[in-house]
Amino acid sequence: MSFQVFADSASDLPSSFYNKENVTLFPLKVLIDNQEYEDLITINPKEVFEKIRQGHVPKTSQVSPEKFQTVFTELAQKKEKGLYIAFSSELSGTYRTAVMIRDQVREEYPDLDLTIIDSKCASLGCGLVVKMAVEAMENGESPENIIQQAEKDCQNMEHLFTVEDLEYLARGGRLSKASAFFGSLLNIKPLLHVEDGKLVPIEKLRGRKKVLKRIIEVMKERGTNLSEQVIAISHGDDEESAQEMKTLIEEHFKPKEVYINMIGAAVGSHSGPGTLAIFFLNASRS
Repeated sequence: MSFQVFADSASDLPSSFYNKENVTLFPLKVLIDNQEYEDLITINPKEVFEKIRQGHVPKTSQVSPEKFQTVFTELAQKKEKGLYIAFSSELSGTYRTAVMIRDQVREEYPDLDLTIIDSKCASLGCGLVVKMAVEAMENGESPENIIQQAEKDCQNMEHLFTVEDLEYLARGGRLSKASAFFGSLLNIKPLLHVEDGKLVPIEKLRGRKKVLKRIIEVMKERGTNLSEQVIAISHGDDEESAQEMKTLIEEHFKPKEVYINMIGAAVGSHSGPGTLAIFFLNASRS
């Protein structure tokens, strides 16, 4: 039986990945000045970051139910097996909508064999899980093993991130306006992580350099066998900081690879330009 992997644009993988790996993309939507765009399809991340810098406030919405309906029906008709690794249910309604549509399709096609995982991950945290699942598929692993490993990888995925300007999180309802104002005055940079799918602050530090240093310290505390991992970095149109972080990671941990990509339009609409995020596993995959 053929096996299909699905991902949504909040996994922040580039469009080239979907084309090369034959992974189906479910795009989230971005609304700017009453114009709706499909993330990665009709708008690219750089455009969104430029709009934000100009003072625009993008809004986002989940993957359309119609898209799920079409793809899931096609999967059922082909009698193929599928795995969808979805953006955290704590940050989007996309996962719940996907489950609802899958159940509807099963009313007509009871044999639909589709696993939907609530990754509780965001950005390349989710993207890394997708990449590892595709790699396992290419290596001939059974669908059952791929699904089981993907579930473990989601549970063990660490997210560490900081933002350049607290104002962007405030606009998205992630931070109070007063906190954003005083934070900016004092050059305070928050260090955040994801806990059970939610964005949770760990601590505040003064200045970018201290944040980068602290990220390395937390990676040492939380990471397992980092030299054997692919570590991912996503950034809000700030390649320079991403490369600086990559150099630090390589110096301290010597990982198999450091994978870098720009944060996508949907996630970037809330995190803003200058965001820097690092992803790695806190447990061995054996």
